[in-house]
Amino acid sequence: MPLKVIIARDFEHLSDIAAQIIKQTIIQTFEAKEEFVLGLATGNSPTRVYKHLARAANDGEFDSSRIRSFNLDEYVGLPGDNVQQRVLHPESYCYFMIQEFFGLLQRKFIETCVPYGCMIDQQVLAKELHAYPDDWHAVGTDAGKSILIHDNPTSHYLGWVREEILEGYERKIEAAGGVDLQIIGVGGRGHVAFHESGIPFAGSRVMLVKLDENTIANAVMDGHFSCEAESPHYAVSMGAELVYRARTLVLLANGERKVRPVTESLVDDPTPEIPISYGQLYARGPGNLVYVVDTIAGRELLAAASRLEQKGITIENLS
Repeated sequence: MPLKVIIARDFEHLSDIAAQIIKQTIIQTFEAKEEFVLGLATGNSPTRVYKHLARAANDGEFDSSRIRSFNLDEYVGLPGDNVQQRVLHPESYCYFMIQEFFGLLQRKFIETCVPYGCMIDQQVLAKELHAYPDDWHAVGTDAGKSILIHDNPTSHYLGWVREEILEGYERKIEAAGGVDLQIIGVGGRGHVAFHESGIPFAGSRVMLVKLDENTIANAVMDGHFSCEAESPHYAVSMGAELVYRARTLVLLANGERKVRPVTESLVDDPTPEIPISYGQLYARGPGNLVYVVDTIAGRELLAAASRLEQKGITIENLS
């Protein structure tokens, strides 16, 4: 299906447009089936969208008790002595979703699912990776790597991570019938969730990711963690190949930091260096991909409108 870009005036306008698209998709899907599977993202980009959706659900515009959700990613290595402490850490994505969306709903979702990163003990993981180097290999051309655990690893712990944490989350998504609509943001280097720049598309379903040093440093610089030693060095994340299996994707981007990755993801050819560029391949199939960006993030797309039109990408300027 054609890939569409909508240019909004600002963050508030962007959020309102995206929420309307998502709400209408939910309502239309409920006409055909009982449950809706919603893919969720964290970060600043979707926060206002979630408030709009919660308000619409609470006002009775759609039944939130018929929705099942899956989040894109979760840290491994949050401070805490046990799973409960890590899940409830203020920087966990579980905590974020409760604060920004789930806690606002009067009628709760059927089920809310976040990747099981908090179940992994980062110190144990690091020891097992060091002790059993033949059980795994890293893929990726940049500092961020996907850790691929081999079949039948010698380490029982690594086998458990692969079978229950990674493949288990994918099985749960498949059992729900796949994601009807996935919300995604854009990383500063064009990554989606923790699918870091340079990690291949093929095989990127649910991944254990060794985070890019730049990602770790930014988490400290942005005030999420006091130092790099406290900041998680791993994450569990849906990869681009799985993200772009959703029947509809709504990509949100605003601000100066998103100009380059948003532009390169559509103007240039798809490349693992810009993971969201995989959307060009996705849009050639039956999937429905919509970029909703503000005038800053979308300014270079407007400048390249004729070139994008030749690629079958349409721009609707609502700014």
